Amino acid sequence: MIQLKQLTKKYGKGDKITDALTSLDLSIKKGEIFGVIGHSGAGKSTLIRCMNLLERPTSGEVWVNDVELTALNKQQLQHERRNIGMIFQHFNLLSSATVYDNIAFPLQLAHANKEHIHARVSELLALVDLEAHRDKYPSQLSGGQKQRVGIARALASDPQVLLCDEATSALDPQTTDSILKLLLDINKRFNLTIVLITHEMHVIQSICDRVAVIHQGGIIEQGPVTEVFLKPQHAVTRDFIRGEANVGDWIHTVGGNGTNGAFSQTVKITFLGEQTYDAILSRTAREIGVDFAILQGTISTIKDTPYGQLFVRIEGEADKINATIAEIASKGLDVEVID
Repeated sequence: MIQLKQLTKKYGKGDKITDALTSLDLSIKKGEIFGVIGHSGAGKSTLIRCMNLLERPTSGEVWVNDVELTALNKQQLQHERRNIGMIFQHFNLLSSATVYDNIAFPLQLAHANKEHIHARVSELLALVDLEAHRDKYPSQLSGGQKQRVGIARALASDPQVLLCDEATSALDPQTTDSILKLLLDINKRFNLTIVLITHEMHVIQSICDRVAVIHQGGIIEQGPVTEVFLKPQHAVTRDFIRGEANVGDWIHTVGGNGTNGAFSQTVKITFLGEQTYDAILSRTAREIGVDFAILQGTISTIKDTPYGQLFVRIEGEADKINATIAEIASKGLDVEVID
């Protein structure tokens, strides 16, 4: 659906050139919610603005729905952009226009007739739950309501792709969750491809299918969210995952010998899917004859998939501890020895 090939973007001239993106390759499938996460200055916003050529790459190719945008002239590009909606962190609404007129604006630019505009705007007002606010102005709306207007406006031309540039970072957590649920509903209802730029791992974890981590203008890690979130390979990725950076510190505090000096081994066990709710650990420990203490634990979901992570100190005889670890791993759980 979207392909970026050797995408490079440079700013400045002479000896003051800044590389915002460097030979970046990325492929996004039709109908998926794809997240791009990175720290400030990593190149996230430049990347998403290159996808619809609001920023023209210095070199490389941008393909959307089998059309190379970087090869089009201005008129052709304007036509193709109707297939790409975009929502922004700070909403970018017309302050002197009502909610209705903000949503209608792209259709007016496309010279749609009044009957079509009225029908489409009414449909979108219902979709984003703003029917009661159609005649209000942006100044009369909350942040979440403004973003709902932005989403409706981006959908007005019935695009195939929706680009979201930090769409929730100006919102409080409760409003963020409601906007993410709306985007997920839109994705499922219309099979719309959504690209979501953010610096918040919670956003990626909530609705994305796959994620890419961008750092210093390049993709350093990408894959299914469950894989990247639960088994981060790069230090930058681990920085985004709460608690990962501090594991070593507190393990040394609570680790060491087990109760009454018994031999012990600290491990991280990762559960995924229905195994999250299965008593695999306690059953295995009982059968083999070891004790265990849970040092830290999390049970949550990544999009619709439940997962769990436990940091556990297993206590007992060394051979029985090793047998316990092997048995747990044989059940399909990921087991990582910490110390």
